[in-house]
Amino acid sequence: MFWWLYYANNPTKDFTELPLILWLQVRFGASGSGFGNFEEIGPLDKEMKPRNTTWLQAASILFVDNPVGAGFSYVDDCSLFAKNLTAVVSDMMVFLGEFFRCRTEFQTIPFYIFSESYGGKMAAGIALALHEAVQKGTIKSNFMGTALGDSWISPLDSVLSWGPYLYSTSLLDDNGLAEVTAVAKEITDAINKNQYELATELWDKAEGVIEENTDNVNFYNIMTKEVPEIKSNEQDNLHLMCLSFSIGLYQRHVKNMHKDSLNEFMNGPIRKKLKIIPDCVKWGGQSRNVFENMAEDFMKPVIDIVDQLLAANINVTVYNGQLDLIVATIGQEAWIRKLKWPNLDQFNQQRWKALYVSPESTETAAFHKAYENFAFFWILKAGHMVPSDQGEMALKMVRMVTQQQH
Repeated sequence: MFWWLYYANNPTKDFTELPLILWLQVRFGASGSGFGNFEEIGPLDKEMKPRNTTWLQAASILFVDNPVGAGFSYVDDCSLFAKNLTAVVSDMMVFLGEFFRCRTEFQTIPFYIFSESYGGKMAAGIALALHEAVQKGTIKSNFMGTALGDSWISPLDSVLSWGPYLYSTSLLDDNGLAEVTAVAKEITDAINKNQYELATELWDKAEGVIEENTDNVNFYNIMTKEVPEIKSNEQDNLHLMCLSFSIGLYQRHVKNMHKDSLNEFMNGPIRKKLKIIPDCVKWGGQSRNVFENMAEDFMKPVIDIVDQLLAANINVTVYNGQLDLIVATIGQEAWIRKLKWPNLDQFNQQRWKALYVSPESTETAAFHKAYENFAFFWILKAGHMVPSDQGEMALKMVRMVTQQQH
């Protein structure tokens, strides 16, 4: 497993006075060391220019390419790819056990797990397992909570939100809404029968229906146009992909995380600088295999794990971008309503508060609501990759979640 640690870089505080954040990308095989690092929250962008909104101002950051096969992480034996959340959590517990054993300076520093997309589903499982390991004394860590960003916690609630969200933003007409609603019902039926691989195939079908009706809306930010393309060399290699569902899913959700410029950057100057990557390993080279092996796990919900986290008094934050379609905010709100957490009514009764990036700003950047150990951030003008779209607000949120700012 490949990991990349940055020590916090704050002009007035030593890293020991600031928390440690584990960032989990995991967009179906996408890499945190690449995408999260150079496109979102690391100190430099892929042009090697400093990022003004790097999270290193507020915390040390640990990127882990997870599951095995994502980014620079790799397997020698195809049977070792993770096939479900249990395997992903198990691998990460081995990593975290070793990390905290070797990096003793981080054992007492407040530790948070931040995530994005499918990484949120994994963050929930990892957070629960880590809490249990800390309780048992098998891992020494000052674990403080998890933040689930645009997270695939309840795939069905996300899918059911697509039609209403697109319709309300004038990206579907009545006919389009009817078509999207019909395929969403097919997905609902498959999930109700525990036919999760079929649900993943139908998920691909639903996205195709949406693309046809919306002139190829971008699933990660409805305000940004991105026309899908399959390069000829990829078409030649399609027979090598033993996926039981369409190339479309891989194309939309993994390929765009490994854009040519980032690919060349990671496999060129970064690989050369690191000096530790085996010759046989290409950054992102096994992402298709990760994607394929997790096919049956994609559509399974983990709302029950979030309930267990809340019951264990672990701090849970949900944050979501207003312009995200793949994990639309109304879908997030829908699964939250299903929580069995006893304090849910009190949370719902709270009035949300407007947030601004600075005291001087007059533009509303987000809304926030919190009760006890649960919080929600509605991030405005952001898509799926919140730190990429709204860097200042994302950094403010990090400081609030890690109790450096109210």
